[in-house]
Parts: sequence; C-alpha cells; structure tokens
Amino acid sequence: MIEGHGDDLYNYSGIVMNFSSNIYARADLSALQQHLCSRIDVIRTYPEPSALSLERLIARQLGISPDQVLVASGAVDAIYLIAQCYRHLGTCHVVQPTFSEYADACRTFGYHETPDGAVCWLCNPNNPTGNILPPDKVIALADAHHLLVVDQSYEDYTLQPVLQPADVVDRDNIIVLHSMTKRYAVPGLRLGFVTANAEIIQQLRSQYRPWAINALSLEAGKWLIEHDFQAIPHLPSYLSETTRLRVMLNDIPGIEAHETQTNFFVCTISTMTASQLKARLALEHGILIRDASNFVGLTPHHFRLATQSPPENDTLVRTIRSFHDLYQEL
Repeated sequence: MIEGHGDDLYNYSGIVMNFSSNIYARADLSALQQHLCSRIDVIRTYPEPSALSLERLIARQLGISPDQVLVASGAVDAIYLIAQCYRHLGTCHVVQPTFSEYADACRTFGYHETPDGAVCWLCNPNNPTGNILPPDKVIALADAHHLLVVDQSYEDYTLQPVLQPADVVDRDNIIVLHSMTKRYAVPGLRLGFVTANAEIIQQLRSQYRPWAINALSLEAGKWLIEHDFQAIPHLPSYLSETTRLRVMLNDIPGIEAHETQTNFFVCTISTMTASQLKARLALEHGILIRDASNFVGLTPHHFRLATQSPPENDTLVRTIRSFHDLYQEL
C-alpha cells in the first residue's frame, strides 16, 4: 500500500477544517450509530465468511444476481484481490494521473506496465481530477484490452452518467468497483463491492480471504441498504457549491482551480509548492488540504480540494488569498 493518501488527519493536531478527504463530511450517521450500538453483541461471534447476506441485498438493490456481486473490505481490498487473481496476464496499463493503488497492486503481483497492457485500470470519476469518461468511451476502452477494471468509487458524487451493472454483467472483460465507504460516508467501516459477470466473480471468490468483512461492518452495510440511506442530502446543491468554490479560487492570482464533474478538483499554485501551502494551512490555520504532487503526471505545485460547507470554503479562500497578498508585499 502506498503512503501519502489524502485525509492524513492523524499526522496533525488542531485541524478544524478538512479539505483533504473527498468523502462528504456532514452525513447524519446518528441512526446508524444507534443501530450498531444495539447490535454490539455481534462481536461475540464470527461473522459470515463471505458476506453473502450483504451481497444478496446489494444484488436486489441493483437488479442483478447475487453471483454477480462480491463484497470486499473497501475498494482497495478489491483492487489487490483483482491484481492477484489476474497476475497470470502479466501486463497492465494504468490511466494516469490517478489513484496510486492500481499501480502498486500491479507491482506487488509482478505485472509489467505497458501502453497496451492486458489489464487496464480506470478510475471513473477520476481521483484526483474529478473528470469522467462517458460510458460509451469506457466500453471502447474495454474493447481494447483483455480486462478493464473500472473504479467507480465516486459514482455517487457526480450527476454525469457512469456504467450501470446491466452494462457489465453480461461481458467477460469488465470489472466495476463500488465504494459503500464513499456512498454512505463511512470510511472507518471499510466496505466496498465488485460487480461483474458470474464467471469473473467466481474467479475472484477463489482467492477471497475468509471473514474479510467484520461483524459490525456487515451489520452497518445491511442497515444502510435496507434503510436506503442518503449521505448527501442534495447532490446538485453540493456540486453547485463546488463551482462557487472554484470560481473564488480562480479569482486569486497564482491559483488555478481546474474543471471537475465531482465534488473535488485539482488546483495549481505558482507562488509556492503544494507542500509549503499544505504546511502553512495546517500548522498556522488548522486547515488540511491534499498535496497532490505524488500523483503520477502532476507536479510539486498541484494540490487537491474537496468542497466543504460554504463558511469553510469562504475561510479557505480568504486564507489562501492572504498568503498571496503577503507574497506580493515581500
């Protein structure tokens, strides 16, 4: 696993505003918390070895067969499982810049990266850029590779169309990753799942480690689906606030906030490095951002932000502008 992901809150004290994590920060999880408290006794016994009860609920929600779903301990767990299962194919291609774990998983299992690699990895919506490839272009990409793995972890953070289960379960070369962690804003629970045709799921299950999903996560996943929980109250309003934040940032000389189709986006800063900006914001103002310089293809001047509340967004912009004003005075 790669170090240097976003939301490294554990490395700091005194953070009061967190723009580093892409996950919606204001989901009301009180009812879920109460449910888990009422079910705390499940920790006394082993959970299901394969989370089949949760897979059945997911399949019913999506309108597909349970043998076309595999639950994992977060999307990252699924990434390494897929890389392990298909290591015999030997070559891969990762569409960059993107989440670092695809390339790391491929290195772990001995793949060689080539432009026409047998296994192609696509993050869509893409992290860190927030850009989205339309479904017809995703299908075309699948046609050019032996296997296409599409990470749709942020599919609930966009209004743009993405692949649907019906688009992939009848194909023998597409795997789609989904993140319950992000959809329901529960990153501490580590929940994700894969959709694909039954033969692919069977192959993945052959390498699946028993009891991958702990009992409390299993309870949480079932409750979230059964109650049709909505973490983001109104996505259009949230994305509209993203646009407002980008406009304000682009009004600061030396800052460029790039286009996005999600709640997060990449910026460039010319007056200092992203690392310097992150340190000043965190240590002097308790504001955490994502230094994006470790993404392949980006530079030391790239950073990533995820939209927060309007007052927090205003504070971020005001603070970064004060840095620019001070720089101009020097």
